[in-house]
Amino acid sequence: MNDSRKNVIQLIVIVVAIIFLIKLFSIQVLDDKYAQAATSNIIHRIVEYPYRGLIYDRNGKLIVYNTPQYDLTITPKEVAKLDTLQFCELFNITPEEFKSKYEKMSKTKGFSYVKPNIFIKQLSNTDLARVEDYLVDFPGFDIQARTTRAYAYPVMANALGYVSEINQRQLDRDTLNYYRQGDYIGQSGIEAYYEKQLRGKRGVKFKIRNVRGIEKGDFEGGKYDTLAIPGENLITTVDIDLQRYGEKLMEGKAGSIVAIEPATGEILSIVSGPSYDPKQLTGKNYSENFASISADTMKPLFNRPLMAQYRPGSIFKIVQAMVALEEGVVNRHTRIACNRGIIGCHGPHSYEDLVGAIKHSCNPYFYTVMKRVVNQELSQDTYEDTRIGLAKWHKHIESFGLGAPLGIDLPNEKSGMVPSVSYYDRAYNNRPWKYSNIYSIAIGEGENLVVPLQMANFAATVANRGYYYIPHLVRSVGETGQPLPKYAKKHYTSVSPEHFEIAVEAMAKVVESGTGQYRAQLRDIVVCGKTGTVQNDPLPDHSVFIAFAPKDNPKIAVSVYVEDAGQGARAAASIASLMIEKYLLGETKRPHIEEYVKKGEFL
Repeated sequence: MNDSRKNVIQLIVIVVAIIFLIKLFSIQVLDDKYAQAATSNIIHRIVEYPYRGLIYDRNGKLIVYNTPQYDLTITPKEVAKLDTLQFCELFNITPEEFKSKYEKMSKTKGFSYVKPNIFIKQLSNTDLARVEDYLVDFPGFDIQARTTRAYAYPVMANALGYVSEINQRQLDRDTLNYYRQGDYIGQSGIEAYYEKQLRGKRGVKFKIRNVRGIEKGDFEGGKYDTLAIPGENLITTVDIDLQRYGEKLMEGKAGSIVAIEPATGEILSIVSGPSYDPKQLTGKNYSENFASISADTMKPLFNRPLMAQYRPGSIFKIVQAMVALEEGVVNRHTRIACNRGIIGCHGPHSYEDLVGAIKHSCNPYFYTVMKRVVNQELSQDTYEDTRIGLAKWHKHIESFGLGAPLGIDLPNEKSGMVPSVSYYDRAYNNRPWKYSNIYSIAIGEGENLVVPLQMANFAATVANRGYYYIPHLVRSVGETGQPLPKYAKKHYTSVSPEHFEIAVEAMAKVVESGTGQYRAQLRDIVVCGKTGTVQNDPLPDHSVFIAFAPKDNPKIAVSVYVEDAGQGARAAASIASLMIEKYLLGETKRPHIEEYVKKGEFL
């Protein structure tokens, strides 16, 4: 009996010993999680954020660069024996702020308990020097270096865009899981459109630390480290000196300036007024400044060159002339009486040919021209004939890049509108309609809508005698020296090139002796332009002007919109001609016009 009990006890001891041996073998040999847990106290993983790509102007002048900043991170799992009061005094926050942040990052979904989260953003170099030696007293807290955007000039804010912390909606859309909570991302403008090229690739370093948190060197000589890869630099198409000049001209005004190089589609200047200093949306005061800018009733965050949709006004008469010539319903010698009984007009003219009608911006002429385009008696039913004619007209107008986004390399471009047959069917609830119901579109009023970029592109199209390149802001991405492929393709209109010579001649006459002669004319350069005065009831009219120069081998095409500023021959024509003069000559030789614009006497 005793021997039997003795054997049982021995067997139990042996079994337990075997179990312990197996478990020990498993811990030490098969399962490395305990080894990892032990080494996690001495191996510190540091994420290295890449330098964001730099942005230059067309002449190599630096526009956007990076400046260092430091974030204080917290890894909640590693926080121990924290002197909260000392921490709050050191980092100049209240105990309530500390408690709120700590609970949020240790308990809220979206923050990691075992990985670093940003606790205090954007410490300066001075802040870092003051607190760095004390960090060993705060286990779980570390410094993470990164950069923030800085600007060489206080201009071009809407086109450049801004960078800020990624939001939850953007994280949810990140199917490749590139971003983490607390990362920064381009939110608008070039920064957003070229985010993938600019952001670079993160790296990681593993450092050995002792129990006091003091670094003792690289883990295994840096064997497992990866280098951060900087983002690609961008060479833009913008002439930063012209941009700065345009923004000075637009100070105190609402509107836009867009200047394009016709031969390439490269944007030389893109001004949105009013604007803001781009440095306001960087650094510690980002949130405060963003709230202030957003609340401004003049909407400085509203990128007018791409997002404002206006009636085109009389500049649209150039398009109407081209379509009518292509349809064969007029020729350059066609004369039409200025019958002010059918629609109002201005000036002393009375019976112009096509060039003269453009020169004097004759409303009755283009009322009749469009009626001839729309009612070509292709059907005996007047209503059906109008539908057929408007459909043909609509296709021509679309070929000029109107009525749809052009595809610029910026987000949030609007389409404008070219009214179609289906549009009027909806507008009239499927009741019959004819030309007398829609004639205001003949002179660029009514339902027509354009964005300023489209009208600058139209000016470039006339300058090129019938084709355009999609306007774009980036000439070169990284080391390739090439823009995105879609910007190298010619887009032809449906109008024959020979008809554009008439438009060019007429636009030269506008500036030589027509509605643009007083403020758009330059002594040594033949400028081709067209004024527009856009109805804006009950407020004053918008001032509009498009132009290109020189007449032959054009180097620049411009559109200018100045809201509530009255006649196009005043504010808009003045600004456009100054921009042309500045770009082609390097200076302005008409100080009286420059002073007139800066004072805003046209308002």
